[in-house]
Amino acid sequence: MERGTSVRRGDAGDDAGIDAGVVVSVNISDGGVPKYPVPDAWVAASGVDGDRQRNLEYHGGPDRAVCIFAAEVIERLRDEGHPIAPGSTGENLTVRGLGWARVVPGARLRVGAATLLQITAYAAPCRTIAASFSDRRSGRISQRRHPGASRVYARVLVPGRVAPGDAVWLLEPAEL
Repeated sequence: MERGTSVRRGDAGDDAGIDAGVVVSVNISDGGVPKYPVPDAWVAASGVDGDRQRNLEYHGGPDRAVCIFAAEVIERLRDEGHPIAPGSTGENLTVRGLGWARVVPGARLRVGAATLLQITAYAAPCRTIAASFSDRRSGRISQRRHPGASRVYARVLVPGRVAPGDAVWLLEPAEL
């Protein structure tokens, strides 16, 4: 399959049924936010190489090794007037083209040639990302208050190198 090729489209709206997308940005920081784009990074069970979290009680660890966000959500928020950008809310991977409503806990993503991730939870917003919002209210990306606008956490099932331009596939269980 070619990079970014959609393999299936549903009829339940623009966010359902799209199974393939692309990595827009790979982001890391030495702690905190924003996270800055890098040309590529190794993704392992311990997280994204070169990325560090300041508060390990709420960030990092095997079930929160990678934070992922949809470029489409970022663009909608920018259209609302928020000064948000890829990496500004702490995500490691910014992706485009997936049916984001289907990227839910339990879903699996194949990124690039080898990396396999499993979504573990929605990432709760916190005050450290307030600068990404015009009213400083990070709750705008709360899954509970605004379903479909949240970042997600993932564990790494198969490590690998990821880079912007890599394909991302939302896998059905039979495809694993």
